[in-house]
Amino acid sequence: MARPDFWDDGDEAQKILRHLKVVRNRYETLQSLESQREEIEALFDLLEEAPDDGELQEELKESLPGFQKQLDAFETELLLQGPYDERDALLSIHPGAGGTEAQDWGAMLLRMYTRWAEEKGFQVEVIDYQEGEEAGIKSATLAIKGPYAYGYLRGERGVHRLVRHSPFDASGRRHTSFAAVDVLPVLDPADEELKPEDLEIQFFRASGPGGQHVNKTESAVRITHKPTGITVSCQSERSQHANREHALTLLRAKVAQRRIEEREKELQAERGQVGEIAWGNQIRSYVFEPYTLVKDHRTGVSVGNIRAVMDGDIDIFIMGFLRQGLVAKS
Repeated sequence: MARPDFWDDGDEAQKILRHLKVVRNRYETLQSLESQREEIEALFDLLEEAPDDGELQEELKESLPGFQKQLDAFETELLLQGPYDERDALLSIHPGAGGTEAQDWGAMLLRMYTRWAEEKGFQVEVIDYQEGEEAGIKSATLAIKGPYAYGYLRGERGVHRLVRHSPFDASGRRHTSFAAVDVLPVLDPADEELKPEDLEIQFFRASGPGGQHVNKTESAVRITHKPTGITVSCQSERSQHANREHALTLLRAKVAQRRIEEREKELQAERGQVGEIAWGNQIRSYVFEPYTLVKDHRTGVSVGNIRAVMDGDIDIFIMGFLRQGLVAKS
């Protein structure tokens, strides 16, 4: 960064600054953990000399859980070594067939991921939001910004299944609903170039709630990438320019993901292993009745406290997925 020509290539400079932030955060976390470890060891030494000291015992009991939680989080971060793991994430939710019940399930997942991100201290920005006709959502896309946001969330890509007695069914019957979650890394223009001649951009009036300005001006944006046929839209902002930038960010990520998936298909075909794209498979079930259980079908991790999970306590599933990947590589 001290080089005179550091800012000559703005995109490269931004990459270095982003990586520096990640490394600095990791270093500061390590220093904090080391300091806490020394304090806890000192408490143990004091207790050996005064084993009946209730004040020391209480201080140790209060120190250990917080230290363990931070240590677990740091160990998880060390598992995030993918090429885009340190990037921000784009998380999209698309309810499956099932009308209002499925759309309500989509809204529940949206709240779950929002609560998880806020607990992590990440910034959450709504990129696109399509409200359901009676309740829930037709679709939604969030930008989750923070160190390793994509690395943490990439294992959430897939189909999530809900089993419960539907509040929208007058007979109170049990329903099964599905929603697809897609997670993509936020890429820089240098990572995935979008040529202007390959883009078809349309402006239209936003639908749904949002006030007079949103609904009466053509602020919403739809962009189609002609070579791949991928289409994205954004109408969450009042500004046409802001919606266009959000849509380009989402499109850049989707085009890059399409290239990765096509390459994976080619490799599978060469090995004689043609199968479905991974995100289309069911990864987790959430059962509300007749018992409560959340189970990840890839790792076998299960939790009975479904309320805590729906409030964003999903780190146990994230850790299970990351550790499974580590075992597979070893």
